[in-house]
Amino acid sequence: MAKTGTTTTQDLRSAIERSGYYPALVSEAVESAVGPEPIVSYLVHQETTFDSNEVRRHVTVLVLTPSRFVVSHTDEQNADGSNPVPYATTSTECVRIDRINSVVLSRMVANPETYTPGTPPREVVLTIGWGAVQRIDLEPAGCSDPNCEADHGYTGSATADDLSLRVSEAGDGPETVAQSLVFARALSEATIADRG
Repeated sequence: MAKTGTTTTQDLRSAIERSGYYPALVSEAVESAVGPEPIVSYLVHQETTFDSNEVRRHVTVLVLTPSRFVVSHTDEQNADGSNPVPYATTSTECVRIDRINSVVLSRMVANPETYTPGTPPREVVLTIGWGAVQRIDLEPAGCSDPNCEADHGYTGSATADDLSLRVSEAGDGPETVAQSLVFARALSEATIADRG
């Protein structure tokens, strides 16, 4: 669920409860991180993944306040050698709006030749960078001479993608795709307003 405009902690709590994923735990973590600030927009995304023979659930909650971007992740874990009972881990990160240096929204549409403006995409990937995670991909550099034995050093790229969230119509429903667009727009506008 995403919402922009006037909203309350209760609206966010209701969206978390609808996700059905440890709502008391997730709500407490998110509300503690948000604190007394008003909520401008939020997005609740529940994802199920398959790890070998295990099914794991994960929920991500994104909250935009007037001054911060709050990210919360909660994962469930099965019992293992160090923990005899199933458990969940939840983490929150609060990022000042002025720290966000990139909001990337990738849209996938079907039949682009007949696309009509306003038609929702089938899938979106929201990638947000604020410099906490930097990834460097390197590979040996070379030249076009197949007989060259010189050391050309390395070539590569550096990317910042602290958070990447994929939402699809098939997996999450068209409403969640639309709500992801609403949240992405609110976050993007907040980064412009902060620098203005």
